[in-house]
Amino acid sequence: MAEHAPSAADPAPAASDVAPADAAPGGAADPVRPRRSAATRAAILAAARDRFAADGYERATIRAIARDADIDPSMVMRYYGNKAGLFAAASEIEVHAPDLTHIPRDEAGARLVRHFLERWECDETLTGMMRVGVTNEAGAQRMRGVFAEQIKPVLAAVCPVPEEAPTRAALIASQILGMALCRYVLHIPPAVDLGHDEVIAWLAPTVQRYLTAEHP
Repeated sequence: MAEHAPSAADPAPAASDVAPADAAPGGAADPVRPRRSAATRAAILAAARDRFAADGYERATIRAIARDADIDPSMVMRYYGNKAGLFAAASEIEVHAPDLTHIPRDEAGARLVRHFLERWECDETLTGMMRVGVTNEAGAQRMRGVFAEQIKPVLAAVCPVPEEAPTRAALIASQILGMALCRYVLHIPPAVDLGHDEVIAWLAPTVQRYLTAEHP
């Protein structure tokens, strides 16, 4: 059965579940609790990404995620409200796409490929969402949104016909996401074994063509 993206229909938390998590008894601030709060949130998000990737949005449960994070389910509800809120937080992605207008035009493809190689290897969220994206529709929708919102404007600034930016973004995604899937999710040996310079040498000419070439 096809899965759907989380919606506002998911149940809202009870008032007791959204009380400030960092307040000490009696309302006084506790300097230790913010650090504990950050660690707890990180554990919840890591468990959520793994669980959403393994089970999909529909089958993943707050209880299972809490068990994976070794905390009480009420803590997940306290921090994120409900499953929709948790998914939104777990799938928050910032790709920090480079400004291609400030580099030589014929180097744009290589710059973009190198940027994404470095992003994949330093941000577990991207890899986690790639896993979610290939297993359920909610994750796929989130990945599509990231590329539409964050990549298309970058391409529109350098491609010869700005109106073609959506098409060119999709073609570039086929290369960037395809390599990421093979290298970081499926771990296909030849893709894993390639060094950064080798990956760039193979992919950059194609990405460059998608960025700046005239319509075929």
